[in-house]
Amino acid sequence: GPARKVVFAGFIVGVICSLIGTQIQGEFGPLVTLRIAIGSGLAFLTAQLLDVAVFDKMRDGAWWRAPLASTLIGASVDTALFFSIAFSGALTFLEPTNDVSWAGEMLPLLGSGPIAPLWVSLAVADWMVKIALALIALIPFRLIVLRFREKAALT
Repeated sequence: GPARKVVFAGFIVGVICSLIGTQIQGEFGPLVTLRIAIGSGLAFLTAQLLDVAVFDKMRDGAWWRAPLASTLIGASVDTALFFSIAFSGALTFLEPTNDVSWAGEMLPLLGSGPIAPLWVSLAVADWMVKIALALIALIPFRLIVLRFREKAALT
């Protein structure tokens, strides 16, 4: 449907921007590494398609279920895929010349939890921000849904 077309268009634009970024040299090498480009593209496409599918399946339930469930699932998949592909030591073969050893430094999770690679803390923090924003976004979503229902009732 139309939502999938928007997702694919966003994916294509993202891939083009990432590929341009891999060609721009910064102080420490390309601004966008191949692993970041692959991780970003795959995470975006997978998460957005899942988000659309889950929302579509749940749209007839309570007003908050579809947006909340689809965002929770989409954000979780997006974060897990992106950070794993971009920074996990297990995927070094994707771009052997890109040294991401800094991301594998073992530190307390979020500064005070169990010991984990730095990239896992970055992923958890990123996920927490996404979920917080999703919860905040439910407020305008609710208002929009109410407005549409009022207009529909008038016609």
